Amino acid sequence: MRDDERRLRHLTLPDGTAYRWSVRHRRMPDGRGREVLALHRDGTSVHVVFEEGPGRIAGTGFFHHTGLVHDEHGNSANLHEPAVVRAFVDEIRRRGDASGELNGWELLPAAAVTRPGPRNGPPAAGR
Repeated sequence: MRDDERRLRHLTLPDGTAYRWSVRHRRMPDGRGREVLALHRDGTSVHVVFEEGPGRIAGTGFFHHTGLVHDEHGNSANLHEPAVVRAFVDEIRRRGDASGELNGWELLPAAAVTRPGPRNGPPAAGR
């Protein structure tokens, strides 16, 4: 595990609410990737989980790195970017503060970062 995956980073919202967060990448026994954005506030933890599956990439592949998630609709996010973490926090708060484990794929469209290109997707082979 890399040192930056263990480090808790800090995010403070304009209203003063403070979060600590980290990103972890794991390879599951079947070879699929799993990215987890862990958010901590006032003794409560939320784990936003992205498990790789058909059309869904979670930190693996030739054009991807840990922390990058991409779905079949062209939504993508780099979970190591503070602005992306803020977008996930905003969406979680909009839905009502939660704890426990959340399906990251359900939150991704609202928190996705727009990238230039026709579908916001990963580069096509040969480009």
